[in-house]
Amino acid sequence: MKLYKISALMLGAAMLTVSCNDIDEQVPEGRALTKEQSQETNTAIPERVQATFTGMFTMMGKPRAAYPNSSRADDFGFVMAAISLDIEGADMFMQNNNYNWFSVCGEYSSRTANYANPYIRYVIPYRQIGIANEVIASYPEDTEDPNAINQIAQARAIRAFDYMALAPYFQFGYQTAKDQPCVPILKAGVDYANNPRATVAEVWDYIMEDLNFAVANLTADRSSKDQINKNVALGLRARANLFMGNYAAAASDAAAAMEGYEPYSIAEVSEPKFYDLADHNWIWGISITPEIAEVFKYGTSASWINAFSGYSYSAGTQNTPCINILLWNKIPETDVRKGWWLDGSKHSPNWANLTWTDATSGASATGDDIADFTYEDKLEFLPYTNIKFGMKEGVGSIVNNNDWPLMRVEEMILIQVEGLAKSGNETQARTILENFVKTYRDPNYSASDRGLSFENEIWFQRRVELWGEGFFMFDAKRLGKPVVRTHGAGTTNEPDAFAFNIAPTDGWLNMRFPQTEMDNNIGIVDNDGGEIPVAGQHPELRDGVTD
Repeated sequence: MKLYKISALMLGAAMLTVSCNDIDEQVPEGRALTKEQSQETNTAIPERVQATFTGMFTMMGKPRAAYPNSSRADDFGFVMAAISLDIEGADMFMQNNNYNWFSVCGEYSSRTANYANPYIRYVIPYRQIGIANEVIASYPEDTEDPNAINQIAQARAIRAFDYMALAPYFQFGYQTAKDQPCVPILKAGVDYANNPRATVAEVWDYIMEDLNFAVANLTADRSSKDQINKNVALGLRARANLFMGNYAAAASDAAAAMEGYEPYSIAEVSEPKFYDLADHNWIWGISITPEIAEVFKYGTSASWINAFSGYSYSAGTQNTPCINILLWNKIPETDVRKGWWLDGSKHSPNWANLTWTDATSGASATGDDIADFTYEDKLEFLPYTNIKFGMKEGVGSIVNNNDWPLMRVEEMILIQVEGLAKSGNETQARTILENFVKTYRDPNYSASDRGLSFENEIWFQRRVELWGEGFFMFDAKRLGKPVVRTHGAGTTNEPDAFAFNIAPTDGWLNMRFPQTEMDNNIGIVDNDGGEIPVAGQHPELRDGVTD
């Protein structure tokens, strides 16, 4: 049976019988091992649980993770989901052409039950939940083995991360919808063929139980930054507390999570960056090795979000993501981040020292001339193209092994600021925010310059700093904000088909369940409400940031 014909919940349950070498091939038939049988097997073959534990992380950015026997160029795990979520937002878009595999997100047909994009975003978290459950079941509940406890804690943190990759997008925010149906919880002993949706509160309570265990049982030690330590667990709990409205706890967790990490300096982000797990500001990330990148060169983050790959859908088809000018116009000229995107004349000071050479012809271009430099694998860049993300192997490389940031210290600073402000400590929050931006992004910064409320000023900073990393819809849902891409005709550079706004209460913002899930899990009642947006709708909506 092919992977894409199986319910995600059934797939997660079936993971209890699968070694890491089998995960990407097929789901075995037959019933799962009991917990006792799994523990006996792992006692006899300890390498098995170690391999499963390692596989829990390596699948996160691996091409063909949802469709192993396919060549879908948009099938590359959690990075694909991050790109999808930002394209569904207001600040990032790709062109409306036949090469844009993410057009379903731009137009919001991603709510269609039999489309691959929403299926991939649904099945990958549940696949990883299944692997995490296997790791947890591999050890006795009362184990005192430090290695076992460490692996269980990491698995529980991963499981929390997976539910956080689902919960915000299948229902409205915690404050307004905590009693509403969210997503099914994959627990041992449940009937996966009849597993109804848990409420929003139940899912987030389950998330918090896992993160509390992880924080209590992890230390700062880990073998590599693609695995989870206490800092990561604290950072995940900071996100969860932020979404749930536990603002003082969010600020406290974020402050603890960032210990030992320093933001990128102004000099460091004065050129394309965000591609190396080893960087001092990355708390957690996905490691993309050359071997992983070779699985399918087009199916990686570098192929899609990066301007500088010489073997990509982005530069090769004019689909490098651009920034909406509604946001870009609000960034001060003194802010180094303004150069993370080309301006209307295709200029940026941030790539002045970069040179792109066509290895075949020897022709090359430097700085702004790169924009209109073309050859077989590169088309001209459009105005407002992003150059935020550099290339690990150098400009024009065909090796798409850029790592992906899952958590940076800058995010934790912004969570701390918001948590403090919303728990009655706005003065302290303003001081921290101004110190951060002045020191690391814009020496002339003042939190009051734009005349925004402080809450909207924080969201502005999140939208600029975390652009392209998958946070827009997480924020819009929890803050109850509309998706505002246009202020009317002639005000946006979004393609016409994607130039619309969506009200924060529109039911179309909630994801729909894949048809295979509903076919195999009779307990699911799908989301409804709202209609697919049409070009130009709701030009009167404003978000408080780009007004």
